[in-house]
Amino acid sequence: MFLRIETLPSKKLVGKQMLMSFSQDRTGMLWGSFMPHRMKIQNKVDNNLYSMQIFNSPPSFKEDIEFVKWAAVEVSDLEAIPEGMETYELAGGLYAVFQHIGPASAFQKTFHYIFQEWLPNFGYLLDHREHFELLGEKYKNNDPESEEEIWIPIKAKT
Repeated sequence: MFLRIETLPSKKLVGKQMLMSFSQDRTGMLWGSFMPHRMKIQNKVDNNLYSMQIFNSPPSFKEDIEFVKWAAVEVSDLEAIPEGMETYELAGGLYAVFQHIGPASAFQKTFHYIFQEWLPNFGYLLDHREHFELLGEKYKNNDPESEEEIWIPIKAKT
């Protein structure tokens, strides 16, 4: 499940955002509003999709904690933004990258491994930056064989 530690450069993203919580999950609504219009985005770097979460404070993953979720793509510049879309600059930094295989319904098991087993035992702390899933060509929504990368912001323990 653990893939690698990577230093990510900053990235320019274009997409849509929505405020939600784990108990009031509006992910389907967000992606439903983004996907029909993603082809209007110019200067895409690749075909990857970013499902990003931004927490106001370090995430506790409690059901009622609100966060902003993005559905986005990476672009080379922010000059031509389609109507109804927004921009975001992902700061980058040190990330632990994990592979999730399976449908979204199996995410809880993957998150448990990351935050209850891997993170406490591998010399890193959770950093207060963007969390995201990179949905590449092996991503197949809700398919048991779907693959995606989970990028968790980390910093070395001092």
